[in-house]
Amino acid sequence: MTGSGRRPRVAVVFGGRSGEHGISCVTAGSVLRVIDPERYDVVPIGIATDGRWVLEESDPERLAITDGRLPEVDGERAAVVLAGDPTSRDLVVSEPGEVPRVLGEVDVVFPLLHGPYGEDGTIQGLLELAGVPYVGSGVLASAVAMDKAAMKVLLAAAGLSVGRYVVVTDREWRADPAVAIERIRALSLPVFVKPARAGSSIGISKVKDWAELPAAVAAAREHDPKVVVEQGIDGREIECGVLDRADGSGPEASVCGEIRVRGAHEFYDFEAKYLDASDLDVPAVLPAAVAERVRAMACQAFDALSCEGFARVDFFLRADGEVLVNEVNTIPGFTPVSMFPMLWAASGVAYPELVDRLLQLALSRRPGLLR
Repeated sequence: MTGSGRRPRVAVVFGGRSGEHGISCVTAGSVLRVIDPERYDVVPIGIATDGRWVLEESDPERLAITDGRLPEVDGERAAVVLAGDPTSRDLVVSEPGEVPRVLGEVDVVFPLLHGPYGEDGTIQGLLELAGVPYVGSGVLASAVAMDKAAMKVLLAAAGLSVGRYVVVTDREWRADPAVAIERIRALSLPVFVKPARAGSSIGISKVKDWAELPAAVAAAREHDPKVVVEQGIDGREIECGVLDRADGSGPEASVCGEIRVRGAHEFYDFEAKYLDASDLDVPAVLPAAVAERVRAMACQAFDALSCEGFARVDFFLRADGEVLVNEVNTIPGFTPVSMFPMLWAASGVAYPELVDRLLQLALSRRPGLLR
């Protein structure tokens, strides 16, 4: 309970303006299904694809994948406003022709926004200004983890191994694509061409012939003018979940999991992730020493980016035993069949308990630098 004796009010925020809008809705439906209504007063807030904030319905079934179609926020619903004023945490609902009504103070926000305008530090900055506690990493870690180029620099500086890569900025590509392509060709085929600041494998291409490179860069630039080209790595894809401990003593890692892509998919693309074209082995079959090394590196990566609350760290395990960090996800997929919750379920933390633990972590600290 809060100081007023009422249940903590949780605003679950989902949808958003990125290409991962639908996946965010699916994640929110899963979380809404398990939040204990006897412990929390839940307010579902959807962000439509045009950026409009609305008071959504709390029916988890509406937010499920139906016949292969992803759900989306109903932008015609009543508008919701959260003032960027730390002296007032009130949510205000505004409907056409009606007097605005106050829903009451928000105690904590659970942002379930994947991709730009949500996972990249933007909503975290808004919540910092508003003085509202929230689940997950702050502005810096969110922004750095979203930018694959910046993330790799910090991970390498912390002594973690990352694969070879080339960054192509918008200015470089516009000035002389041929020069950029020549830099990329210092890598060896195959390479993966990615938008620097996108997720869910959106806009990613696997290039096996240099003639395919310009089209792959153009496809990535549709999502982000900044592009990262990564050396293809022949190895197993291993993932590990990280959670902050409630006592503030630092992060702890889950068991490891492995992704195995099925069928015609050459890598873990959008369809493989979300439309049942991959197998997730939890726990992964690994030598104990390798699993411990991966878990230690996951916590090290978490700290290197100044993450908070939770994250999923993705690795490549090469045949020679070398472990490379691929990326850190500060708002990983969060349905019960997503890798992060599965990893923690296998580690003894069931999905409802995981959601509750994250909310309690957020409620125990306040936003800002002085905590």
